[in-house]
Amino acid sequence: MTTASLEIADEQPIAMTSTTALAGFAELFERHYDAVFRAALRVTGNPADAEDVLQTVFLRVLAGRGDVDAAAPPAYFRRAAVNAAVDLLRRRAVRAESVYDDRAPHAASRPPSLLKEQLRRAIATLDTDDATLFLLRHVEGLSIEELAAMFQLEKNNVTVRLHRIRHRLQVEMER
Repeated sequence: MTTASLEIADEQPIAMTSTTALAGFAELFERHYDAVFRAALRVTGNPADAEDVLQTVFLRVLAGRGDVDAAAPPAYFRRAAVNAAVDLLRRRAVRAESVYDDRAPHAASRPPSLLKEQLRRAIATLDTDDATLFLLRHVEGLSIEELAAMFQLEKNNVTVRLHRIRHRLQVEMER
């Protein structure tokens, strides 16, 4: 199968009827496993946490709690992975795990791992929709148009929200 035919196959909905529920689920899992894991890994920064998110997303689908949008399953799975990863970060209560060094003159002097952890903590303070919007744009690389359609907002509203979210994250990281 060529890459183009795989991409087209990813866009086709999978019917989850009672007779084909497990086969349909297996196909959904095979088709979206990598994307869910990668999105979760980028958000959590930890392979074990990404596997937990992967299980959460697919268990929700299997249990019927995940309402898969038949028109765009790839978008559903990316958003579900980001949401579950943000939930995991919140549950972990990472806020108290490390101390901010006030002697650091600016962010460039901090190790990248510390910056990533500070960003994860700051994202965990956002409400779910804002965290999801930010991560889908800046981690998953979705366009403003895709986000506007996904969140049912005007493109200008998405841009303004992203600007405000970045400002809140900046303030949170400077604490």
